[in-house]
Amino acid sequence: MKRRDFLKVAAAGGLMVAANAGPALARDAKARITGAVGLLYDSTVCVGCKACVSACKQYNETPPSFSSSDELWDNPLDNDSKTYNSIKLYKDGTAEVKDREKDGHAYIKRQCMHCVDPACASACPVSALKKDEKTGIVTYNKDACIGCRYCQLACPFNIPKFEWEKAFPEIRKCELCSHRLKKGEIPACAEFCPTGACVFGPVEELLAEAKKRLTYKPGDSEMYPVERVNGRQMTERMVVPYIPRVYGEKEGGGTQVLYLAGVPFDKLGLPDLEEKPSAQQSETIQHTLYKGMIAPIVFLGGLVYIVHKNTKDE
Repeated sequence: MKRRDFLKVAAAGGLMVAANAGPALARDAKARITGAVGLLYDSTVCVGCKACVSACKQYNETPPSFSSSDELWDNPLDNDSKTYNSIKLYKDGTAEVKDREKDGHAYIKRQCMHCVDPACASACPVSALKKDEKTGIVTYNKDACIGCRYCQLACPFNIPKFEWEKAFPEIRKCELCSHRLKKGEIPACAEFCPTGACVFGPVEELLAEAKKRLTYKPGDSEMYPVERVNGRQMTERMVVPYIPRVYGEKEGGGTQVLYLAGVPFDKLGLPDLEEKPSAQQSETIQHTLYKGMIAPIVFLGGLVYIVHKNTKDE
């Protein structure tokens, strides 16, 4: 079959079906669940001690991840299948001043963002990744997973990791210590953060706390919560200038992990996303292609034409 003939059949089939097809099945973006829980990470409060990394590994029972040839230290440089939570360093020039973009340095915590409308769950063909209806936490079911890794391709934050080193690999990522929440505890990263850089709580309260901090005057002393956003433990510290934005409030349709920083978020490795969730866009494209079974019918039309051309002279 000549390429020109196939294209003619495909185009004709597409036009025929498109004539009967309605508008795309675009869905509305999902809203944040009432009662959703998450984390507020304030980069200006973080001292880079990595206590959160150690606590995460201890309470999720993950093995060490080595980045040096001697393999003496558990020192992951980034999130991987053995590390669900990492602290990374930004530095520029002389790196003299903390939380300053030029000639400064800052820390950034990377983990699953528990998106309001998660692309990973949308892309998963077997619902191995789901959003909990009460907490909004994105959880993983290893028994349902088929290892297709579509979740890895879909995530705009590059979070789900695959256990390439294992014969029967699974996807690994933060589940906000769901096993600890069931016991009335909080995520280990928040409980063991000594400075209050990472605090746990209802997302609505975390967002209110973040916006309150944006009103603080640099140089003043203010009280910051430790462990829980609505807890009793507080610490006093001097305010440094913030980037006037709460990352995660709207990015990618919103996330349940929120960020404050003194350095632009893109410099810290957080992607500059549209407010529209990527899951909504990808599902709209899929629904458009399969509206009226356009794509399968065009493909079938091509196959029928090939058979016809090859057999008509027999």
